[in-house]
Amino acid sequence: QVQLVESGGGSVQAGGSLRLSCEASRGADANRCMGWFRQAPGKTREGVAILYNYGGTAYADSVKGRFTVSQDNAKRTLYLEMTSMKPEDTAMYFCAAEFRDYGSGWCHMGTSFTYWGQGTQVTVSS
Repeated sequence: QVQLVESGGGSVQAGGSLRLSCEASRGADANRCMGWFRQAPGKTREGVAILYNYGGTAYADSVKGRFTVSQDNAKRTLYLEMTSMKPEDTAMYFCAAEFRDYGSGWCHMGTSFTYWGQGTQVTVSS
């Protein structure tokens, strides 16, 4: 079992920045995919950013150029740096992780993630 704990959410004005963190109880195995997802009230959950253990990343079009996903050297913490934030970024943000025994082609926004954190709320006011 893998535990994921998010932190760093809060309230910010439009144009501001926040950094989310996701601490994982399991380190970076050879084939790990981690991602950030968000869900706003009344909307379906959507992918925000994906990071494959060997460094590949992908972003939703709505956050490209504003958000950056990264991990620390120990590869136990996933980050989401959010800048130029907009009111439409308001949502509960979740961290997710998936581990598999084979190569990287399976890591993308549509991957079925096994492990999820409890979420951290982000609110952007205009």
